[in-house]
Amino acid sequence: MAALGALVKKAWSVRRFVVLLCAPLALVPILLTLPAKEGRCLYVILLMALYWCTEALPLAVTALLPIVLFPFLGILPSNKVCPQYFLDTNFLFLSGLIMASAIEEWNLHRRIALRVLMLVGVQPARLILGMMLTTSFLSMWLSNTASTAMMLPIANAILKSLFGDKDTSKDMNRDNEENQASLQQNKLYTVPTEMQFLASTEDKDLSEEKEISSDALSDLKKEEEYKTNIWKGFLISIPYAASIGGTATLTGTAPNLILLGQLKSYFPECDVVNFGSWFMFAFPLMLIFLLMGWLWISILYGGINLRGWKTKKSNIRVDAEARAKEVIKEDYQKLGPTKFAEQAIFFFFCMFAIMLFSRDPKFIPGWASLFAPGFISDAVTGITIVIILFFFPSQKPSFRWWFDMKAPNTETQPLLTWRKAQETVPWNIILLLGGGFAMAKGCEESGLSVWIGGRLHPLEGVPPPVAVILITAVIALFTEFASNTATIIIFLPVLAELAIRLKVNPLYLMIPGTIGCSYAFMLPVSTPPNSIAFSSGHLMVKDMARTGLLMNLMGVLLLSLAMNTWAKSIFQLGTFPAWANIHAENATSLVTAVENVTLSALNKI
Repeated sequence: MAALGALVKKAWSVRRFVVLLCAPLALVPILLTLPAKEGRCLYVILLMALYWCTEALPLAVTALLPIVLFPFLGILPSNKVCPQYFLDTNFLFLSGLIMASAIEEWNLHRRIALRVLMLVGVQPARLILGMMLTTSFLSMWLSNTASTAMMLPIANAILKSLFGDKDTSKDMNRDNEENQASLQQNKLYTVPTEMQFLASTEDKDLSEEKEISSDALSDLKKEEEYKTNIWKGFLISIPYAASIGGTATLTGTAPNLILLGQLKSYFPECDVVNFGSWFMFAFPLMLIFLLMGWLWISILYGGINLRGWKTKKSNIRVDAEARAKEVIKEDYQKLGPTKFAEQAIFFFFCMFAIMLFSRDPKFIPGWASLFAPGFISDAVTGITIVIILFFFPSQKPSFRWWFDMKAPNTETQPLLTWRKAQETVPWNIILLLGGGFAMAKGCEESGLSVWIGGRLHPLEGVPPPVAVILITAVIALFTEFASNTATIIIFLPVLAELAIRLKVNPLYLMIPGTIGCSYAFMLPVSTPPNSIAFSSGHLMVKDMARTGLLMNLMGVLLLSLAMNTWAKSIFQLGTFPAWANIHAENATSLVTAVENVTLSALNKI
């Protein structure tokens, strides 16, 4: 058995190398059974999907495979593959990452977070709401991972001020129980500190002391259970809020931008999705889901007590909340007065959001209408703002400096240096986006998306509203085990073709699929924010599973509600658009060509 165990450990240690070698061989039958070009493209996509799901190669390295495999297999020439890695969508995302880097550099995000927590109050349910609101707002502009990593230390500091160190309290409880047992052996009885105000031990007989002691122990257990639940509620609310908040803006999470990029690839005439229209659709959905999630977490973990809402709080709980308030106030005061750099970053951040929103909001003419049509995109807007960060001074300019000959002649530091941007911007995400766009281009050029669409006849009878629910549920389940970026890259071409088969607006299926990728709440491995919260050691898998199951269901139903109500007017989902009709006509001609080629090949055989 020992030898078998050692062999299993060795096999596990080389699992990535095994997948790396075996996956290409296992997929060879696809090359032999499918039409030539479509089969080769599907081979590459499935190989990348396997590598992404198993992480046999780093995600960004797997995203580079189309540059090598598409030209070698005759799917696309390199001069068509490589430009996909630097589309304007990538630069929109890059501008968001650089803006986030500047915000983190000057601690503006921490000041915003602490200020919100000071405003909402220190009662557990209110603090959870404050944590979720702050985290979701930050994840609209920062990455979900960075928002979670920033908020968790703040949450831990507040929790320790409320309840003390969790591990220490457990040890103290154990010591108290041992002391209680030894004292009872000597016919002596202790009363916990928070129960001393109920009765004095003087002038009480033995039976009264026994009764107080047993009640006190029961209250201590309830208090400990309450602390544990509140601790879990705090920790689990932060990654959930980050995942929900990232859906509200196009730059909030990678799948949103992949949707935008693939729309431009499949449907070049589609211009209804931009920063403003997406925000008008996704922001209300995010707020509703965040409120529902807060209620669920607060009820489940005791932040809101439906039975005992009139019960008076114990003195110890009142003191703990006062300490938490002091901790938040002290952390805020440590930041000092607001610096000129923070004010400047906040101004440019507001300009960044306002200009992106007002470029072409659809319901009124945007400022981009002042320029040549089609020349100004969201990427131009974002990059314009972030370039200013690299030369705008981080200290308030002074005209006296020019006339003070004794003043130091030191060079003024800008709000953001390129070295800082290099260190903090996750460049691997840019490559990952590019890999997704390259895959989409390969599917389109090779005819694979059309071939897949031709195999979707059984789904043509499904009512579109039911299709939305099924798609969101399937993708949300799939992304529990795989990267959300890889998931949406794989599913979007299929959803586009399915929409054409169903004769519905492609956005009606592609948008729920995209947002559904962010609704992964049940497992620690589902998203990096979940993993960060789970690594704190205070959460168990069953905690995430039971909380995340209802969160997933709520997300699917709320998204279906949004798609069938206000999204219809924003994205004109009630009609089959002309830009999709053109693609459908091209797809039909390609299907006919593919069938003719296949039949002629069979006749030759």
